Amino acid sequence: MSIWRSQRTVEELNGTQSGTLIQHLGIRFTEVGADYLRGTMPVDERTKQPFGLLHGGASVALAETLGSIGASMCVEPAKFLCVGQEINANHVRAVSSGLVTGTARPLHIGGRTHVWSIEIVNEAGKLVCVSRLTMAVIRAENRES
Repeated sequence: MSIWRSQRTVEELNGTQSGTLIQHLGIRFTEVGADYLRGTMPVDERTKQPFGLLHGGASVALAETLGSIGASMCVEPAKFLCVGQEINANHVRAVSSGLVTGTARPLHIGGRTHVWSIEIVNEAGKLVCVSRLTMAVIRAENRES
C-alpha cells in the first residue's frame, strides 16, 4: 500500500529542479517506491571537500532533499507545506569517487510532523551516511510566516 497522497513520477521530480541546489549538486531522483524515495548524487568536484572525499554537507543535502520531497508527497499540496525542522547525520564511510545513492523512508507521518530516515550507500552498497530528518507540516497559507 502506498503512503503517497500526491505522488509524482521520477520524471516530474527531476524536471522541477532547474536553478536549485539539487541541480547544482547533480542530485537525480531514481525511484519512487510504495513507501520510499530514492535518488543519487555524484561524488565529484561539486560534492567533495578539499581532501578529495565526499563532503558531509553534500550528504546532508542529499538526505534533506529526499526526505523533504518525500514528506511533501505525503500531504495535500494545496493545503499543506512541509519544511525542514531538524536534521542530523552520522558519516560512517569515506567516498572519493563514483555515485552515492540515498533512500528515504518515513519513521513517522503525523499531522504536524514527519520523521524520515535516510540511508546513503556507495556503489558497493556499503553504508556511507545515515540521517534522520524532522519535517514540520504547516498550512500552505502560512508559508510566509
